Amino acid sequence: MKKIIKYYKITFTLALIAIFCGCSDFLEFKPYGPITSDTFWQTEDDLKAALNAFYDYTYWEGTTGRGVYWFENCSDDMVTGRVNATADACKNFQMAANSGLDVSDTWPRFYQVIAKSNDILRYVPNMHVSESLKDRAIAEGYFFRGYAYLWLAPWYGDNGPNGGIPVITEETTVEELDMPRPLTVLENYDLIISDLRKAGDLLPALSEQAKTDYGRPHKAAAWAFAARAALYASQYDNKYFDIVIEMCDKVINMTGSDKRDLYPDFTKLFRRENNFSGEYIYSILGNATEGPKFHGMGFQNGGFGIYNTWGYFQPTLELYNAYAPGDVRRDATILFPNQHITFVGRDIHWAVNPSEVSSTSGMTGRKFMSIFEAADCIGTVVNTSGNNQSNELGMVVMRYADVLLMKAEALIWKNGEGDAGAKSLLNQIRKRAGLAENSSATKAELKNERRCELALEFLPSRHFDLVRWGDARTVYAKSLHGVKTILKNGAFDRVEEIECWPARTFNPNVHHVFPIPSVQIAKSNGILKQNQGY
Repeated sequence: MKKIIKYYKITFTLALIAIFCGCSDFLEFKPYGPITSDTFWQTEDDLKAALNAFYDYTYWEGTTGRGVYWFENCSDDMVTGRVNATADACKNFQMAANSGLDVSDTWPRFYQVIAKSNDILRYVPNMHVSESLKDRAIAEGYFFRGYAYLWLAPWYGDNGPNGGIPVITEETTVEELDMPRPLTVLENYDLIISDLRKAGDLLPALSEQAKTDYGRPHKAAAWAFAARAALYASQYDNKYFDIVIEMCDKVINMTGSDKRDLYPDFTKLFRRENNFSGEYIYSILGNATEGPKFHGMGFQNGGFGIYNTWGYFQPTLELYNAYAPGDVRRDATILFPNQHITFVGRDIHWAVNPSEVSSTSGMTGRKFMSIFEAADCIGTVVNTSGNNQSNELGMVVMRYADVLLMKAEALIWKNGEGDAGAKSLLNQIRKRAGLAENSSATKAELKNERRCELALEFLPSRHFDLVRWGDARTVYAKSLHGVKTILKNGAFDRVEEIECWPARTFNPNVHHVFPIPSVQIAKSNGILKQNQGY
């Protein structure tokens, strides 16, 4: 058996899982012992434990802490907020394949998810368990395989010269594991869309889930991620716009208690109590013990000695200025000098009291900081250790606003600027933002609305948007800016614009994808080919 099997082989032993959530029993620590092909899942409890194993990736710092967000850090929305030479190399499109960034964790973690999915799809159909559990297991198998490939394919695959990423399914034999990469990433996107369609057919609607199962996949989540895959595929073939529209409509046209809608107040959207509001499509959940570590990544490094937030990803003046006057999303997303924020019960007067800030742009992120407000948050809704930062605020990876924006984009690119349907969708976004409902549905407007609405979120990616729109080379050729706070007698006086990141050289023939971690290339014994230019 060749070495390539080591990094994405179909496993017969699932890892012990430590999972978590404030309200969902399935995200608690429930280990089970190793199994072999001869003693593969025997009982319903075995199968339920195997399904819970899907959530293993959610507490790893290299997947839901920073991980692929180092790639998003390349965008014009942010700069690296603290000294980190390896992160700077990534942002400057000088990343090496042997980079020490924890983004290298993403590839093996999600191929493990794919392997677990394949085990489910291979063995569950012949298990003697209830049909309802069998259907649920198969549905989640399809969902998580499509979901895992969607985390990987955009960053590493293309339609040439590199091709897609290795396709491993429940039908792949050991001998077939040692195969070249597919010629095009469209093979990956087609599998993702197919898997998520099948998942959507079998999964329950959110209204059919018990509250203890909130956080598990449901129909709307499967359809929305299928739309995202199709949107990403459309950069290579515009036939995928029809799939984007179809999948978005499945979500938009849901009725009754499954009807999705924009939460009316954007400034209060990203709060723990709104984890499952009408805007919810899919989030990664945690609690004060374990879970995603992302929310504190973009605040003051060291948290002023109050709590150890990490200070990595800081917003740029370019992002701040992208918001129109009166857009409530700006101050809900970015903390600007002389503004207040409550942090662990303290009133922080940003860049004034305390006056020293770590951010290289002079600004910081506010969007996800509600979980850190209360004086007693540490140990109740936030991990006691700032080296962990897990908390009870859902880490959003898909929400209803993105569904509206994806459909609007597909309509504009397919039917032309000024499309009436796109205007209606964008006006919904604008109304919630406090802006006039006067959308012109141009490509430029769609791009800016997508930027302002989804800024600083873990997924989707502003950087990948710029790449797929063909805008990255021009945008990254410009330097990035921030502000310097000027005090007078200890009080805020004004800010001065500063350059906080120099212009960069983006080669669209190389930098549209990132290097596959070199350790994975080495394990493949030369069969897995590195992306060109790395």
